[in-house]
Amino acid sequence: MALARLAALHGVATSYAPSPEETVEVPEAAVVAALAALGVDARTPEAVSAALDAHAREAERRLLPPTVVVHTPPDEPDTAPVAPPPVFETLPGGTRVEVRTEQGPVVTWTVAPGEAPPALPLGVHGLQALAPDGRGAQVHLVVAPDHAPAPEGRSTGLLVQLYSLLSGRSWGMGDLADLAALAAWSSRTYGLGFVQVNPLHAAVPGKPTDPSPYRPSSRRFPDPVHLRVEDVPEYGYLGADARARVAPLLERAAALRAAVLTEDALIDRDAVWACKLPVLEEVCAVPLDPGRQGAYAAFLAAQGQPLEDHATWCALAEAYGADPAAWPEGLDDPRSAATGRARSALRARVELYQRLAWLTDGQLVAAQDTARAAGMAVGLVHDLAVGVHPQGSDAWAQRDFFAQGMSVGAPPDAFNARGQDWGLPPWRPDRLAASGYAPYRELLRALFRYAGAVRIDHVMGLFRLWWVPEGGEPTEGTYVTYDAEAMLAVLALEAHRAGSFVIGEDLGTVAPGVRETLARRGVLGTSVLWFERDWADGSRPLRPEEWRTGCLATATTHDLPPTAARYTGEDVELRERLGLLARPYAEESAEAAAELREWLAQFAALGLLPEGPGDEEGAIRAVHRFLLRTPARLTGVWLPDTVGDRRPQNLPGTWDQYPNWRLPLSDAAGRPLTLEQLTAAPRLRAFFEGLRLTPPSGPRG
Repeated sequence: MALARLAALHGVATSYAPSPEETVEVPEAAVVAALAALGVDARTPEAVSAALDAHAREAERRLLPPTVVVHTPPDEPDTAPVAPPPVFETLPGGTRVEVRTEQGPVVTWTVAPGEAPPALPLGVHGLQALAPDGRGAQVHLVVAPDHAPAPEGRSTGLLVQLYSLLSGRSWGMGDLADLAALAAWSSRTYGLGFVQVNPLHAAVPGKPTDPSPYRPSSRRFPDPVHLRVEDVPEYGYLGADARARVAPLLERAAALRAAVLTEDALIDRDAVWACKLPVLEEVCAVPLDPGRQGAYAAFLAAQGQPLEDHATWCALAEAYGADPAAWPEGLDDPRSAATGRARSALRARVELYQRLAWLTDGQLVAAQDTARAAGMAVGLVHDLAVGVHPQGSDAWAQRDFFAQGMSVGAPPDAFNARGQDWGLPPWRPDRLAASGYAPYRELLRALFRYAGAVRIDHVMGLFRLWWVPEGGEPTEGTYVTYDAEAMLAVLALEAHRAGSFVIGEDLGTVAPGVRETLARRGVLGTSVLWFERDWADGSRPLRPEEWRTGCLATATTHDLPPTAARYTGEDVELRERLGLLARPYAEESAEAAAELREWLAQFAALGLLPEGPGDEEGAIRAVHRFLLRTPARLTGVWLPDTVGDRRPQNLPGTWDQYPNWRLPLSDAAGRPLTLEQLTAAPRLRAFFEGLRLTPPSGPRG
C-alpha cells in the first residue's frame, strides 16, 4: 500500500502491538494527519504518489543524513572510533570531508577504502562532504561517548515534590533553600546520597496557573517562584522606602505559610507568586556590584537568544494574557517586526525576567553545591518533563520545531482503555535532526548544569511518541518514531560533560528492545516494587536478587499511592469515592489486599518484617528493606512514606475532583508538616533507624 510505504519512510506507524499477541491497525486519518504535521501531503492517492517520488529523488541526491552519529569506544571516551562508522562507508571513494569542530580546529580527510577517518573530539561538529560525482552535504556530526556515566557504587536517596515541602521560612510552598536544607540534613544525618525533585521548569501563568509540573511553559528555564527571596544578595541592600513597600508582602507571605499548615489547606502557587514578584521587582532594582554584574553579563551571553525569547514571552504573557492566540496581530511569531517592537516597548519587563532566570539558576547551582558539600555522592536529581504546554514559552519560541495540530499521549492499554491525551505538542523529528538536535542539546545542558543526575520522564519518548490529531480521541492516534541513536548520543554527550548520570522513567508500555538499548547507553531504568513480577511464572513477586541492577528502585512515584495508603487500602477507597474504579469496589479491594498479603509474606520469609503482622510502620520499613536487598544501583524513598502520609500528590484521571500538585506533605493523620517538624518527627527517625542505614562517621565537608 502506497500510504503505508510513505508513512514508513517518515517514521509514522500504520499499526502497533500493545502486546506480543495483538496488533492494532491505526486509523488512516491519523496517519494522514501525522504526515501533514511533518510537511507531507497524503490526502489523496495522487498526493501520496507525488510524495513518494519526491522522497526518492531526495534520497538519490542525499549524500548523508542531516545528523550523523559516531560513538567512541568504551575505553576511549575522548576520541572518535578507529574504524569508520557505517554511514561513512556509504560515501564514494575520493569524497572530500571537512569537519569544523566545536573546539575550533578543522579536520579534513579524503575517503579511501579501508582507511579510517582521523580522531575527532567529543562534540557536535559541522561536517561538509563533496563527492567526486558532484553531490555535497552540510550536516551535523555528533561524536559522543559510548554511554552516559554510571553512578559510583550504590546510593539511597529521597524523592520529593518540592512545592509540598515548606519550611518555617518559605512563603507558602517549598523553595530552593528548603531543598538545599533537606539535602544537607539527610546526608549528614542518615548518609543519603541524593534528593530527587519534581520538574522545576517555568510554568504557564493563568487564573489559576496549571499546577502540574509536567506541563510547563518552558523546560529550558526554571521557574522563579522557587526562589528564596531573602537569599538574593541584593535583598540585603533594600533601602528604607523599599523595605516599607515590602513589609506588607512579607506579612502576607507569613499568612500564606500559616494557612497551608492548617489541616485540609492547599498550596496556592498563584498567591505565592503574587507575593514574591513585587518583592523581586524591588530586589532587581538594586544595582549589582561589579562582580555580580560580570557574572550576570556572562550568563546573558551564555544563554543568548533562547533566554531573550523566554523573557520576551513572559513579558508578553504578562501584558496580554497567557494565550498567544489572544495577543495582538503578529506577536505569535517571535521573529516578527511586531514582536520586535513589543520587545522594545516592554524592555524593562524583559530585562526583569532575564534577571529572575539568572537568580533562579544561581540558587539551583547553590543548592547542588550545598548537597555535595554535605557529603552527598550524587546531590540533586532533577526531572525533565516529557513535553511543554502548547501555549507556553517553548512552543512559542521554538514554533518551527513542534508538530502543529498534534498532541502527545498514550494508546489504550490495560490501565486506561480510552488512551491518554497529555496536551503536549510533540517535537518534529525531522526538524530536530536538521538542527543537529539544537533545542534538545540546549535544554539538557541547562538542566545538567545544576544536577548530579537527570530523570527523564517517559524516556520511551526518545524512541517514539503517540501523536493524537487535534480534536481527535486518544484512540485515534499513531506512533511517530524519533532517531533514538541520535537522541541518546546527545544525552550521553551532555551527561559526560557534566559528570552526571541519567535515570529513565520506563514504566508502562515499553516497546521490545528499548530497555536493552537504554541500558547499553548507560541510562538507568525505574523499577517500582508493586510492578516487579515474573509474568512468565504465574506473576509471582520477583525475589530481590532477580531485580535488575541498572535502575532506581522505589516503592511508589508521584502518580501512585503512598505506601501507607496501599497498606490500609485507602488508595482503593479514594478511587471509589471519585468514581475511578473500573470494577466493583469489592473486587478491586479484594485484589489489592491479596497482592499486599503476597508481598508481606515474601518480606516475612526473607526476615524483613521482624515487627510481625499488623504493624503499619513495620510493613513500610519492610518494603524499603526489601528494596535495599535488591542489586539496584539506586534506592529511592518517597519522603511522605517516612511519616505515613496517605495522600497521593497526583491522581491520574482527575482534574478538579482532586487537588493534584497542591498538597503539603503531611503526617499519617493528615496534619501538614514543616521541614523542621518533618526532620524531628519520631516516625521518620524510626523509619531510617529501622532500615539499618549507617550514618556517616566524622564531619562531611
